[in-house]
Amino acid sequence: MRKNWKWLLIVIGSMMIMSACGNKEKSDSRSEKDKLKVTTTFYPMYEFTKQVAGDLADVEVLVPENQEPHDWEPNPKDIATVQDSDLFIYNSEYMETFVQTIEEAMGTKETTFVEASNGITLQEDHELEEESDHDHEHSHEMDPHVWLSPALAMKEVNNIADSLIKVDPENATTYEQNRDAYLLKLTALDSKYKEELSKVSKKEMITQHAAFAYLASDYGLEQVAIAGLSPDEEPSAQKLADLKSFAEDHDIQVIYFEETASKKVAQTLANEIGAKTEVLSTLEVLSKKDKEQGLDYISVMERNLEKITKGQK
Repeated sequence: MRKNWKWLLIVIGSMMIMSACGNKEKSDSRSEKDKLKVTTTFYPMYEFTKQVAGDLADVEVLVPENQEPHDWEPNPKDIATVQDSDLFIYNSEYMETFVQTIEEAMGTKETTFVEASNGITLQEDHELEEESDHDHEHSHEMDPHVWLSPALAMKEVNNIADSLIKVDPENATTYEQNRDAYLLKLTALDSKYKEELSKVSKKEMITQHAAFAYLASDYGLEQVAIAGLSPDEEPSAQKLADLKSFAEDHDIQVIYFEETASKKVAQTLANEIGAKTEVLSTLEVLSKKDKEQGLDYISVMERNLEKITKGQK
C-alpha cells in the first residue's frame, strides 16, 4: 500500500512540476538582486546552511517542526518547493529516506542535491535486531546522526559551503568568510567536548535511542542503546534484562532519553536499577522553548555536554 502511495505521489508531483515549469522558467543567469533559494530538510541542515549563506540566500526547512525526519513523507507541494530551489541540502539517505521519492518525482531537474554527510564513513546500526517488527522500508541500517559530533558537524559545514560556492561562485569570498567564522565556533565546541569528556570516570552511557554513537566514539565514550536508531523501536524483555545487568556491573547512575520521544522505556530501566533519567537533544528540531531562549545548535550541544559530563561522573 505504501509503495502504491509513493508511486501516486511521484506521478502527481511530476504533473505539478511540469505545470510549474510551463509558467515559470529559471533564469540561467542570476541577477544581482536575486538570492539563492535553498531548501534544507531539518534543523541542523538549516542551521549549518544559514551560518554559511548569511544574507545571500533564502533558506527554508522542508520537514515540519512537529514531524520526525525519519518517518516524514513529502507531498506534491513539498516536491514543487524543492524543484523551485537552487540547492536541496539533506543529511543522508539513511535519515531522510524520502530523498529518493523526491528525486524520482522531479525527473530532470535543475536543483542541485547536496548530501551534507558525503565523505563521512557511516557506522552500521549494531542495535538493529534481525527479527525487529520495525517497518523495514524505513529501517536505518546505517547510522545517520553524524551532526551530533561537533567534529563531524564541521565536515558537513565544509560540504555545504562547497556546494554554495559551486552554484554561486561570485560570492565565494563571503561564503568562505562565513564558513571560517562558524568553523571557529565549532572548533571551540569540539575542544570543549574533548576536554570535558576526557575527565569523566564512567565511559559507558546508556541511551534510549541509538543516536549518539558518533558523539561517543569521537570523544572517548561508549554508547549502549536500549533501542535502535528508530525512536519508536522498543527492546525485547531479554534486551532489558541484559541492560539491567550491564548497568549494575558498570554502576550506571543516569539513563539518557531523547527530548522528542517518550521516556517510558528509559524510565523503566532507571527504576529497575535505581538510576535517574536525563533528556538529551538530538537537535532534529529546535524546540519552541529553545527558540524563545535564543538557543541554537552550539548552545544546545553545550547543554548536552553539561548533562553528559554530570551524568558520567
